[in-house]
Amino acid sequence: MSDPVRFLTSFTQSVATMALYGPAHPARARAVDQAYRLLRDLQAQDAKPEFSFLGDEVVYGQHPLREMRDWEWASRLANAGVQRLEFAADVSRDDFEQFLEGVLARLTLVAIDTAEMRPMGGRASIRFGALGIRGDTRTTPAVMPQSDLPSPGQRYDLTEEVETVQWMHHEVGDRGLLPLLEAESVVRSLAVAMHGDQEMLLPLLSLREFDEYTTTHSLNVSVLTMALAEAMGMPARDVRAFGVAGLLHDLGKTRIPVEILNKPGKLSDEERAVMQSHTVEGAKLILTSDRQLDLAAAVAYEHHIMLNGGGYPNRIIRRDCHCASALVHVCDVYDALRTNRPYRGAWEPEKVLKYIEDGAGSDFDADIARIFVDLMRRMEGRIEHSTLAELKATV
Repeated sequence: MSDPVRFLTSFTQSVATMALYGPAHPARARAVDQAYRLLRDLQAQDAKPEFSFLGDEVVYGQHPLREMRDWEWASRLANAGVQRLEFAADVSRDDFEQFLEGVLARLTLVAIDTAEMRPMGGRASIRFGALGIRGDTRTTPAVMPQSDLPSPGQRYDLTEEVETVQWMHHEVGDRGLLPLLEAESVVRSLAVAMHGDQEMLLPLLSLREFDEYTTTHSLNVSVLTMALAEAMGMPARDVRAFGVAGLLHDLGKTRIPVEILNKPGKLSDEERAVMQSHTVEGAKLILTSDRQLDLAAAVAYEHHIMLNGGGYPNRIIRRDCHCASALVHVCDVYDALRTNRPYRGAWEPEKVLKYIEDGAGSDFDADIARIFVDLMRRMEGRIEHSTLAELKATV
């Protein structure tokens, strides 16, 4: 058992013990002492350990703890507002015990406000709260109470998701780092936004400025991919995994010069080669960040490959693309054609759907294309469009 797993196990055992025994009981003191000792052992190698709880996933720093998949305490802590947990190097035993009491209170009193990271005991030696952008006071609502779900036709505020994706792209472009936790948090928020009042509503972003394209397109493809995966009857875990792949499919474009991305005229052969390299660059970025993201890496690499083998990148040995790549491919084309670009205007929805129908069996998987077209025609009237300017005006 690794030190992070050993600590988390003892930490939750302490909370359970505190629920059973009063402050003066020796069993309570022993449990707190044991958990605190394991925390200090962990801090001998990692002075400021961080944990994140995403549904059935537990992440230590940026590394998923695979042995703790489906750990029941992960969802309990997340639902109580403890999605991210950060320890400072100087945390004392008193701070730690007071923190445990606060966690117990949140687990038993769900009405406590969970809106923001906050210090415990008047010191910031232990911080916990909703998952958001590191070093920022904003948080991304990865877990939302049922009463806060939007109803059909109600505009869903995606401001924080937009800003998180923009920040993610800056992190990738400037530092080569993929913030996986924030990506998964955005996808969970989008999944919540899709199911207001138990009915699916597609919250799509409309482009206002060309330099917003990568952000809006990534969010739209993620939403469309999850909606398509649900329409195909896939389980929730696969829907979320496909949503993450959709969100990251164009990550390689952070390595493409803006003047090529937004060039109003025809690309030269050299510029086209640079543009098309985003598939390989994106796959490399994702695999470098986390080898467990092989699905998202495959989608980043394959999402421009047609069913008949056309498209790019060129492959020496032809093979079938992953199912997720086929889903993202049709969603990618739909959103791209529905968007104004410097070199052409947006197509009307029916024209795009007709294009996809005509390409079924050659460009697109025939079954996936049929389900997507049927879904989008059924969804007409339940697609909520917002621009970034409109979102920012609401905050």
